[in-house]
Amino acid sequence: MRVCHLITTLDIGGAELMLARLVERMDRRRFPTAVMSLATPGPVADRIRAAGVQVTTLDMRRGRPAPSALVRLAGRLRALRPDVLQTWLYHADLLGLAAGRLAGVPRILWNVRNSNMRMERYGFVSRRTLDACRLASRHPDGIVVNSRAGYEAHRRLGYRPRVWYLIPNGIDTALFRPDPAARARVRRALGVPPDAPLIGFAARVDPMKDHDTFLRAAALLVRGRPAARFLLVGEGTQPGGCLDDAVRRAGLGASLLRLGARADMAALTAALDVAAAASRGEGFPNVVAEALACGVPCVAADVGDGAEIVGGAGVVVPPEDPERLAAAWAELIDRGPAARRDLGSAGRARIARSYSLARAVRRYERLYASVARGDLTLRGAA
Repeated sequence: MRVCHLITTLDIGGAELMLARLVERMDRRRFPTAVMSLATPGPVADRIRAAGVQVTTLDMRRGRPAPSALVRLAGRLRALRPDVLQTWLYHADLLGLAAGRLAGVPRILWNVRNSNMRMERYGFVSRRTLDACRLASRHPDGIVVNSRAGYEAHRRLGYRPRVWYLIPNGIDTALFRPDPAARARVRRALGVPPDAPLIGFAARVDPMKDHDTFLRAAALLVRGRPAARFLLVGEGTQPGGCLDDAVRRAGLGASLLRLGARADMAALTAALDVAAAASRGEGFPNVVAEALACGVPCVAADVGDGAEIVGGAGVVVPPEDPERLAAAWAELIDRGPAARRDLGSAGRARIARSYSLARAVRRYERLYASVARGDLTLRGAA
């Protein structure tokens, strides 16, 4: 049963990393797998190739639709002859549907990864792509969502698929785990004292991630707690990027560490005292679940399924509210290390029970087997 995954890009991001984890662990004797990227592959492509999975690209330029790409993609799909085409993210959903039908792919599934997108913050092509996906949403054989919030948001947008499937993201709890040695090592490398409160936000620079609210909250917190340190990790967060003006306005000086994209996220996360998720919009916020798996309590904006994932292992605040965000950080800091460890332990148990990677992989395998048989009744959405 051949499965082909089509994704917009293979840069570092939540959808891209979830795809990598999925193809690494699926039973490829039952599900021979290939991955295609619309844009030139980024670093996640190397990880997928290292797992023995073929990766190809259409080399499309971002923001510039290429009609010829439809023909090229259809030709590649005819050569691969997948039983199931799984597309990831809006541009791949739309192009994959058209090319898959041209190529005669038996089953096509979309994958929706976010909620409450504010498309006015994005370009014309992205806005029109979402409009077209809404109109075409009846035509794939089903749509996978990774969050209940994503399901509700896209239903409100006018998505009307034949069937919804809810498969939350899965977290590798063997990789993301409490690690005192990594905590000490990372802090030494970053120059963070062992007892300094370290608050981290892992996210690429994107309008929906709302780094500005994080920085404004940090500026508020550091006034009363000058020992606090703040960590930004993700593509575009390094000095010399588009965050420079917001960083200057925040005036955090040496209290703020900006690392850019990193491959050692498990160790960096284990070094935190509090993990933050300040986004304006999410589906399933991976950084929250990964932090909880590391035993780190979270303060998460109430978007997507963030509140459901956090449960009682942290604090949920309104989005775009730096005052509430800073107050929640202060609350967790003031509880002390022992109380934070208790919260983190409860969070890790929650992730292992409800959001393990093994569970997510099994659900995708059951879905593909069911859909390839023509059984479209395997549902997971509300």
